[in-house]
Parts: sequence; structure tokens; C-alpha cells
Amino acid sequence: MGAAGGVGDMAGTTDARPEPTGVAVRAVLVGLLTGVFMSALDGMIMATALRTVADSLHGLTAQAWVTTAYLMTMTISAPLYGKLSDIFGRKRLYLVAIALFVLGSLLCALAQGIHQLAVCRGVQGLGAGGLASLALAAIADMFPPRQRIRYQANIGILYGVASVAGPVVGGLLAGADTILGVPGWRWIFLVNLPIGLVALLVVGRLYTDRSTRAGRRVDHWGAAALIACLVPLLLVAEQGREWGWSSGRALAAYAAGLAGLVAFLLVERRLGDDALLPPRLFRARGFTRVNVINFLGGVGAFTATAFIPLYLQVVKGMSPTTAGLLLLPQSLATTVGAKLCGPIMARTGRYKVLLAPGLAIMSASYFALAAVGVDTPLWITAGLVVVMGLGFGMFMQTVLTALQNSVPPENMGVASGLYGFARQIGGIAGTAVFLSLLFNLAAGRIVAAASAPEAARVLADSAVAADPANRAVAEGLRAGTAGIDLDDTSGLAALDPRLARPILEGLSGAMSTVFLIIACLVAAAAAFALTIAEHKRDPATAPRPPRRRARRTPIGDLVE
Repeated sequence: MGAAGGVGDMAGTTDARPEPTGVAVRAVLVGLLTGVFMSALDGMIMATALRTVADSLHGLTAQAWVTTAYLMTMTISAPLYGKLSDIFGRKRLYLVAIALFVLGSLLCALAQGIHQLAVCRGVQGLGAGGLASLALAAIADMFPPRQRIRYQANIGILYGVASVAGPVVGGLLAGADTILGVPGWRWIFLVNLPIGLVALLVVGRLYTDRSTRAGRRVDHWGAAALIACLVPLLLVAEQGREWGWSSGRALAAYAAGLAGLVAFLLVERRLGDDALLPPRLFRARGFTRVNVINFLGGVGAFTATAFIPLYLQVVKGMSPTTAGLLLLPQSLATTVGAKLCGPIMARTGRYKVLLAPGLAIMSASYFALAAVGVDTPLWITAGLVVVMGLGFGMFMQTVLTALQNSVPPENMGVASGLYGFARQIGGIAGTAVFLSLLFNLAAGRIVAAASAPEAARVLADSAVAADPANRAVAEGLRAGTAGIDLDDTSGLAALDPRLARPILEGLSGAMSTVFLIIACLVAAAAAFALTIAEHKRDPATAPRPPRRRARRTPIGDLVE
């Protein structure tokens, strides 16, 4: 057992359970992972299709609510599924999650207005919140620690494939006028129906729940308080730039979120081990540290993923499709990073030796990206993105193992739910804060760049001002403003390149500052990871089941 307060202080990681085998078990794994892939794909597929969908439903100005509704319900429901599955079992909750996802997909395909679509996406998000967390918990139940690692690594691969395929598939379907007489964009949701139903039937028929049931009461009040806390905070994170971070609506959201947080903490303290997030778990230093690391890693990973396409499209002038293709190596590197960790952890039983280096690699890539400017060759940027993806894959795989090893089996659902929840909350908060910081910094940086001697000569050139495409921007820069509306940079391509230069330098300089900050945050997470005390297993002496027993393991232990 690890040192007191370490990751191994709540649950031993050795497990004499034999590795399950059989075709039926593989079918169950396919069913579980199919649900994960659907939810991952659906989170990415709307990126390129949303504008077409919004135009079709005559709701372009309200399109943000379609994304916000899905994100909010998915984020909030993940920890709820985790806790409920510890009480009622994984199978029942997984079937509920996938049924909600399929129902939400059907409703989205039938939506007749943008606000109706937003509500239906909320239903879909309620299902998506359970698919990944419950699949992770179910795999942890099905396999002993050494074997579960390689199966859980496949989830990182699925997210990598979804991040690449999602925007491409979304663009293709949205670009088709009709398919079999149905508008192309509606097939974004219709394709989920047969896939989801197959996963529902496979898991429902073959999977036998082996989770350790807690047999405790449901924390209804804690769930309600958590929702009351997160809904206003997620709402202001998504809408804060539009509302204004100090506007009346934003201040009301802060107050409501704080009140919900206080109520949640009071309820959880009163209920003890029956709580949605038992305080006992957070008193274990290892569990708390891993969640903090997961949160900080999410800040870095999601913020960088949002800013790199912005750099490529705005500063480098690339199309969304080309920028997406340039990010393909990142997804491949993420997959490689996750797959490399699996065999090492399975063989050595160690994860800290991979978690801290993974975060360090991410941090180093962000420090390097902070030095990227307007004239940096694309191959350098692409190389740094690959390095970032490798670190991200290592981080995702090892933090999951650390989190699951930090709790006893009866709380495996809670740990698996918090895996995605903490990282997602970090990503939402980081993206909202740093996007706001970016545009606040960019205005001042553009003004500073426009005052440089070379830029001043361009502004004084009468030929530049004579071009109608340049006039408004030139007047704005002379007046000491950014010259353009930073909410709409589509006109940059039409400007004289000399006039666009200070704007691009200002935006690039602001991005560099943001990358420096997130590099420091992730470096702090890497240093924090070194303080984790893990249970160190010697592969030569750790108990293992006899081979003959493993071959004779009845599939009925896992499947009916």
C-alpha cells in the first residue's frame, strides 16, 4: 500500500481476478465503445455543420444555444451517472444513457426551429454524459487493473478519430442538399439511430453487471444543488463575452452559482458516504490531487485545441478544412501517446512515471507555441502540435488510471464520472477565460503594432487609403483602435497585406501571452503530479492468476 494520503491509500491496485475472455465479452466491449464513439463524434460533428443547420432553421443568431445546451447537460450529468451506477449498477444506467442519446438524436432530426433543436440537443447531452464515464467504469469492473489499461486506452483512440472525422463528416452531410429525400444536415442525427440501437441491444443482451453496489440512498438534494451550481456558471462561461463579464446577467449567474455551491457542500457534508461526491474521498490527498491535476490538464488541452485552429485560420489565413487537416497529426499523436502508456503501465504497474512527463511534454509544447509568430513556417507549428498531442495522449490515459486507483471498488463510478467532468470543467473555464483575455490583449497589441515606424509609413501611404477595402481599417488604426471588429475577422483577407500586418501581429502576440500562461499552469500540474504517492507493483512478484484458470473463466461471469 502507498504512503498515507497517496493515490494508493484508499484502494489496493492488485487484483487476482482472471482476465475474462470470449467472443461475447468482445461484443460487450464493442457495444460499450460504440456508445463512447457516438458521443465523442457528436461533440465534434456540429463544428462545421452548425452554420448550415442554423440557416436552415432560420436561427443563425441563436445558434450558440445549440452548442451550449448539449455541453451543459453532458457536463452536469457525467458525475450523476457515476454515482447512480455505484448504487444501481452500470448496465441499467448505461442503457438509460444510450436510450436518451438515441431519443435525443431522433428529436434533433425532427426539429423545426433553432430553439427546439437546442432543447433536443440538451436531451442528447443527457445521454452523452453517461456513455464515456459508464463505459470506463464497466471496463474497470470487467478486467483487473493490468488488463483494463489496454482496453481503456481505446477510448483515447476513439476521441482522436472523432476529432478528425467529426468536422469532415459534418461538413459533408451539411453540404448535401438532400439524402434519400431528407435534408443532408438531418442525417447528422439520423445516423446515430441504427448504431445506437445495435449498441443498446448488444449491451442489454450480453452484459452482466459485476459492479460492487453501494446499496445506499440516492442523493436527490445533492444532485439538485449541483445542477443549481453548475448551470449558471456554465451559462456565463459560454455567454460571458456576449453579455459582458461584469453585466447584470453575468453577476446574477455568479451569485446563483455560488449559492448552489454552498448548498451542495452543506448537503454533501450532511449525507456523508451517501453523498453524490462523498467528502471522505476528497479527504484522501491522492484523490484530490489527481482531480486538481485533471482540471489543470483540461485547462491546457482544451484551450490549446481552441486556439491553434484560430491561429491557423486568422493569422495564417487558412480555410477551416485546411486547418482541420493540419491538426490530423495531433490526433494521431494523441492516439500513439495513449497506446504507448498502456503496455508500460500494464507491465510495471506504474503511472506517475508517465503522468508527470506527459504533462511536462504538453507544457513544453505550449512554451514553444508561445514563440510562434506571423512568419513562423507551418512545418514548425505542425511539429509542435504533434508534440502536444503526444503529451495529451499520455496525460489522458495515465490520469484515468490514477483516478480509478485512488478509490475503493464501490466508488469506481464516482471516479470514472469525475474523469471527464473535471477535465471538461477545466476546458470550459479555461477556454472562456482565455478567449476573453485574448481579445482584450489583442486590441492593445494591434494599436502598439500600428504605431511602429513601418506600419506608420503604410498608414501614411495615400494609395492604401484610396482603396475602399482598406479605408475603414486604416482610419481606425490611425485613430488608435484595432481597426476591425475582432468578432468578425473575415475581412482580413481582402486588406492590403501591409495594412493587415499590425493586426496579425497583435493577434499573434496576444496568443503568445495566452500560451505562456497555460504552459505555466500545466507545468504546475506536472510538478504536482510528482507529489502523488502511488502503489508500486513489482511485475515479478505481483499476484497473477494461473493461466489454466484464466482459460477456464466462464463467460457467464460477465455475459449471459
